Amino acid sequence: MFRGGRGGGIGMRGGMRTVVEPHDRFKGVFILRGKDDALVTKNLTVGESVYNEKRVSVDIKETGEKIEYRVWNPFRSKLAASIVGGIENIYMQPGSKVLYLGAASGTTVSHVADLVGPEGTVYAIEFSKRSGRDLVNMAKKRTNVVPIIEDARHPQKYRMLVPMVDVIFADVAQPDQARILGLNAAMFVKNRGHFVISIKASCIDSTKPPEVVYAQEIEKLKEEKFRPVERISLEPYERDHVVVSGMYRPAPEDFPQDK
Repeated sequence: MFRGGRGGGIGMRGGMRTVVEPHDRFKGVFILRGKDDALVTKNLTVGESVYNEKRVSVDIKETGEKIEYRVWNPFRSKLAASIVGGIENIYMQPGSKVLYLGAASGTTVSHVADLVGPEGTVYAIEFSKRSGRDLVNMAKKRTNVVPIIEDARHPQKYRMLVPMVDVIFADVAQPDQARILGLNAAMFVKNRGHFVISIKASCIDSTKPPEVVYAQEIEKLKEEKFRPVERISLEPYERDHVVVSGMYRPAPEDFPQDK
């Protein structure tokens, strides 16, 4: 059972008894073993918390070095909730280039930055200037984050700042979010690149049952040249949310059953 507390915390000395193991499916993600297992990422900026999250320092007996990890709380991050919920692939790993739509103040972005590491880059798009200030401040210390305060509906405004990326993640909670994802993918995601999108049913259409909304959104994604592969509920961390992931502009031979 993963730790699900909502509170923040400060640094903890783990010492040599603390056990942190690589996640069996996600490179750059780790599990802190304990009474309640916790999802963690390796802190790019040792000694610094981003949103008052717990940190744990582990002594490596063989080398004498210390490694610091940050607890990635699934109640605070839809991407973390999808990992805990059993998603097979988020298409992000050390060295990945990620376009992140709806970065907010950078809570999840900071963990994605840890995950992709110094060889990767996160291009973080946020429209709100208020949240954007926190995002920019976080990026001052995490130099693999490129904060962009713009409207994701107009990707041409930041086309000179973002190269082709491996994966696009969207958490924009807008009725036209499939279209927004499609506009950005057409400009920045390589063919056979990947996507991950968080869908909140009530933001799309609060008059319809969530299952109907999800089915309609998946059809819209297909129209935008996405090929959904997985759909994961975010219960109990988020109500009436799913995360959908898959491939962008796949070749027919990638999915012969679709012919």
